[in-house]
This record gives sequence, structure tokens and C-alpha cells, in this order.
Amino acid sequence: MLRLPSVKYETMPQTPIFSSMLGSSCSGQVQPDMGERCVDPVYQDGNLVSGSLEALIERLVPTMDYYPDRTYIFTFLLSSRVFIHPHELLAKVGQICIKQKQQLETGTEAEKAKLKSFAAKIIQLLKEWTETFPYDFQDEKSMKELKEIAHRITQCDEENGTVKKIISQMTQNLLMALSARSQYQEIREKFRQPVTDKGTILKTKPQSTQKDILSVCCDPLILAQQLTYIELERVSNIYPEDLMQIVSHMDSLDNHKCRSDVTKTYNLEAYDNWFNCLSMLVATEICRVVKKKQRTRMVEFFIDVARECFNIGNFNSMMAIISGMNLSPVARLKKTWSKVKTAKFDVLEHHMDPSSNFCNYRTALQGAAQRSQSANSSREKIVIPVFNLFIKDIYFLHKIHTNRLPNGQINFKKFWEISRQIHDFLTWKQVECPFEKDKKIQTYLLTAPIYSEEALFIASFESEGPENHMEKDSWKTLRTTLLNRA
Repeated sequence: MLRLPSVKYETMPQTPIFSSMLGSSCSGQVQPDMGERCVDPVYQDGNLVSGSLEALIERLVPTMDYYPDRTYIFTFLLSSRVFIHPHELLAKVGQICIKQKQQLETGTEAEKAKLKSFAAKIIQLLKEWTETFPYDFQDEKSMKELKEIAHRITQCDEENGTVKKIISQMTQNLLMALSARSQYQEIREKFRQPVTDKGTILKTKPQSTQKDILSVCCDPLILAQQLTYIELERVSNIYPEDLMQIVSHMDSLDNHKCRSDVTKTYNLEAYDNWFNCLSMLVATEICRVVKKKQRTRMVEFFIDVARECFNIGNFNSMMAIISGMNLSPVARLKKTWSKVKTAKFDVLEHHMDPSSNFCNYRTALQGAAQRSQSANSSREKIVIPVFNLFIKDIYFLHKIHTNRLPNGQINFKKFWEISRQIHDFLTWKQVECPFEKDKKIQTYLLTAPIYSEEALFIASFESEGPENHMEKDSWKTLRTTLLNRA
């Protein structure tokens, strides 16, 4: 494998390794020590906190004596799409490269060596960019700019052609990454089917041949492991630019503009749909059981599965299961719940208590994250956060803090924090699943028929009749609707 010459990193003020930097200045208020001085970019305690787009781009591009640290590269490339299209950013990077290259072209042997060193740094930057954000190069404009930069850099080492070979390898890897994502999107589109509605007829007894989850898997730990396998598989197809689209999309709506180039957030939607389907599957499995004793067993089984998910660090599946059991058609089954040993469920609900901005959950998540950092095995490294809450955190962070300060500079403190949260998520999603795939269980979880909300209520009322006037009216309306359909 071709290797780049070692790149020496800068000794200038360093960017923070995602330490939480948010302070009062992040809300858009200029700090007193900044005043109105024309300092660009601005550092506080050695940390870059703001700057013009031009200054931040210059800080991205290596020089003969400088290479930006990887934390800055990741954060700037991630956040830059809020202010500039990737192909436009590439063009500006290319212009800066040309200027620097021209300054080094004196013809002496010493300067030739410097040109090779400079070329190595530019290639390293392009490698990090194409590997971390390959989707930035999906359009022709970006690929054209990339080829322009590559062409100029290869001129720095025309004698032995090493640079040209490395660039060729980098381009090949980029095209493979883009192809893989494209294939996944095509496969995913085929499975974007609506939830099956089984509420078209009134049921009296389930079919004798009808399977339920317990007939496929009766071990809560094994089912929790298979749910974790599915979660990690789904999460692996979510990329940093997908998450940053939340910010870009909101800015477009706020400015009443339609960003035609903004990639649809299919990956986020698909993962969110998985959560909803799992919740509805749990409710379906409970409501469709006719006998109270078996229904009680089903409820207790899912409580144990949720607890095992918690122990694994799979908070997303845990929350989906709890949400399914808290749906009205399940929650109203008082006779069933009276037979359930609810102590375990009460503990789970305590962990997911929404009060104080889900304080209990966040404490548990922090504990799982700390365990992951010091873990020796893949099992201890698993951290799957509640995805809806993760997205909401980014959303509110973006809405509360301005993109720019009053002096017009980009509020980079804000993007440090957004980048830190996304970086944590990317670290967790890279964990290799330690559990073997059980095709039979996963096929059931992913393809078992799911009742619509209407069908759930029908099954619930058939299991335990309506108890008050409101429920009686709802039951009467449902029966009338279905009879009219028939």
C-alpha cells in the first residue's frame, strides 16, 4: 500500500479535543475582551472561537510549516456546509493551494523538496476529506474541483510519480465509497413499505397457525442482542453530513429558500421509522393475545427485553419498547397490568423519566459512554443513544445559538459543540457488533405484520371491554367504521 510522507502538525494555538466550550459568547454576544477589534480569527485561552469564513478556510489549508489538527478539519468540514457548498469550498482551497505552490516554485533543489512536502500535506487533507465526507464529492462540480487540485499537486512530483499513484488510489477509494452508499440507498428504497393494517375485520380468535415473538425467541437476552444487532446495522448507515443536514435544512426553511442540492435525510428517516415500527410491533404482540395469562406473560417478557437492552447500552430499543407498552391500546389493559410484576417496569420508566430534560437517562448514557471508553471487549463498548433525543439536542443547540456573532464572524464555539456531539455518535456507531446474527429472529422482527393504531384499539377492546363512556363511544365508532367498510 502506498504511504504518504509523515505530516508534522502545527505548533500554533490548538483546537480543543471536543471539550465543552459553550459559554455566554455562544449565544451571539461578543465578549468584552474581544471588543470591536478586527482580529480574525479570534482565540480565547488558545482555542479558536470565531472567525470569518475566509480566515477559517485559510486555517484549513496546510502550508509548508503548518498542518491543521484533525479535530479542526472534522469540525470545519462538517460545519462549513451551512455557509458554503462543498464544491465552492473545494474551489477556494484550490486557489489557496495555487498561491502557495507558486511561492515555492523557485527551481532550487531545496525548494523542490519543500514542494514535495507541501504536496504530501495537501494530499493528506484531501484523503481525510474524501474518507470522512465522501458524499461531498457526489456531484460533478465537486469531482471537477478535486481533479483540478490533484492535477496541480501531481506537478510537484513529476519525476517518480508517487503523488500521482497516491491520488489515483484515493480517488478509487472515494468512488467505491460513493458506490456503496448508492447501492444501500437503492436497497433501502425497496423496503420503504407502509405499516400493514390488520384492522379490516373484527377478530374473535387468532389464527392457530399465527406466530408470535415468543414462538420465535423466548429468551429476553437473545432478543435484546438481536435488536442491538439491527440497531448497529442501521446506525452504521448514518453519516456526519446526514446529521448536519438538520442544521442546513432548518437554515433553508428560516431563509425561505429551497436548497435543491440538500441531500434528503433518508437515512435519518429510515432509522426513525425503525423505532416507530418496533414500538408498534411490541403493542401488536401484546394486544393480539386473547388469553389474559398469556398476555401478561408477553408484557413481562418485553419488560425483561427492555431491561436487557438497558444493560447492553441499547437505549434506543429500550425506549421503543417502553413507548410501545405506553401506547393507549396497551396501557388501558388494566386487568392485564394488575397481574404484571411491575417493579422492573417502574425502574425502566424511572430511567426514561422525561422530567428535567431526561436527566436520569442522560446520567445512564454518560455512564455507558464512560464504560465504553475504558472497555476491553466489544460488548462493553456498545452505546446506542435514544436517537430522537440525540436529534433534538442538535436541533435545540442550533436554534438557541446563532451561526454568526454581531461582528459578522462565524460563531465557531457553537459548531465545536455540535461537532463534539456528532463525533461521539460516530465513535459509538463504529463499534463492531459482538453478537451473531440470528436470521430467524431478525426476519420476524423486520417483517412480522404490525397493527395500525385502529387495529390495536380493536384488539385491545376485544381483549378487555371498554370501561367508561369515552371508551364505549370509541369502541362503538370503530365497530361502525369497520362494518361500513365490510
